[in-house]
Amino acid sequence: MITEQEFTNIYNLHASKIHRLCLGYASGNNELANEWLQETFIKVWKHRNSFEGKSSIDTWIYRIAVNICLGDLRKTKKSIPVNEEVLSNTNNDNDNNNEEGNIKKMYQCIDQLNEQNKAMILLELENIPQATIANTVGLAHGTLRTRLSRIRKSLLKCIKNGK
Repeated sequence: MITEQEFTNIYNLHASKIHRLCLGYASGNNELANEWLQETFIKVWKHRNSFEGKSSIDTWIYRIAVNICLGDLRKTKKSIPVNEEVLSNTNNDNDNNNEEGNIKKMYQCIDQLNEQNKAMILLELENIPQATIANTVGLAHGTLRTRLSRIRKSLLKCIKNGK
């Protein structure tokens, strides 16, 4: 049983990571990411008594968030426009413009991945431990490492070649 105080601590600890994860699924659409973040923690609160502790609390929350994002995208078949504002920076240095372009390309390339690969790379980008990611997506740790390596290579190729 998670108390209200424990829930508040869990929220404070995980909300920013969950928001960024949702932002990745929402292609930078902050309003949609906030909606999914809110739905995630409503579900965590509603189902707090069903958390059995078989996995870590973070794995449980990430799984809920991924399911909410994917479920909403599937249900509405949303084609989410990329929010250029979130992906770009206001500085006009050449380095920043190049970095901006690469970040924008990276998110466009991530959008092309299948659901499981997208979940894995977005969690990886949040520096979530690989063991937690493996539990979240239901893969063996070794399999996850191999897949992440392949995903990174394909993203690098996509960013460089635009494909």
